[in-house]
Amino acid sequence: MGQDSPSKRRYSLIPTSHPRAISLLIREKLVHGFDDGLVAKEGLIAHGRGETFDYLLGEKTTKNAKKAIKAAALALILAKSPVISVNGNIAALCAKEIVLLARIVDAKIEVNLFYSDKKRKQYIARLLKKNGVKEILGLDPRPSRRIAGLDSPRRVVDKDGIYAADVVLVPLEDGDRTLALKKAGKKVITFDLNPLSRTAQTADITIVDNVVRGLHSLIKECKNSKNQKIQFDNKKNLSEAINEIKKNLARRARHA
Repeated sequence: MGQDSPSKRRYSLIPTSHPRAISLLIREKLVHGFDDGLVAKEGLIAHGRGETFDYLLGEKTTKNAKKAIKAAALALILAKSPVISVNGNIAALCAKEIVLLARIVDAKIEVNLFYSDKKRKQYIARLLKKNGVKEILGLDPRPSRRIAGLDSPRRVVDKDGIYAADVVLVPLEDGDRTLALKKAGKKVITFDLNPLSRTAQTADITIVDNVVRGLHSLIKECKNSKNQKIQFDNKKNLSEAINEIKKNLARRARHA
């Protein structure tokens, strides 16, 4: 966890003029997160898969993503017990933003890992605390409960956190838990660059956007939201995301 780790020094090797500078910096953040014990090896693979879809979407926050962000902001603001679920990838990429969002919408933060590891949870908690959060759930096994219908370690949740939540933001999620949370009566908001994934198709509100880009927009929307009622159809919004990919591919094919 030292300040002079090799991955941190590599940031300076990426010129800002590089056409892939932002993408490369995000990759380096994850590598740094892996070196610091935050990110599982499998998390690096998951990021690469998502990055593929970001290419297909044009690496921008699309109109359908903006609609989902507005719906997500309203859901978080109106929630009685919102909770933000944090894994290694989201901690490595967006710890500061997660803490800020939680403060704005008065949400609890809970560490919940598919590849559960006590030491990794402690590293994630340390980083979140460094960014200003005072209470972090999911570290103490004593107040835990289990989400029905799940066999992975993610079934174990805090009784005052995810278990009691009415709205759960699950950035970078797995489909099984999304379905289980919905069956438990919770509204699920997720970021997922793949509009075809089980998570995207199952969630109540899917933001088809890069979480690093999308979280900034979500924070801004939560700050500026006027609590206006929003008509939002997740299936329709996902169809629009798929059509966006089709249009981008067709355009590229014409100019190949």
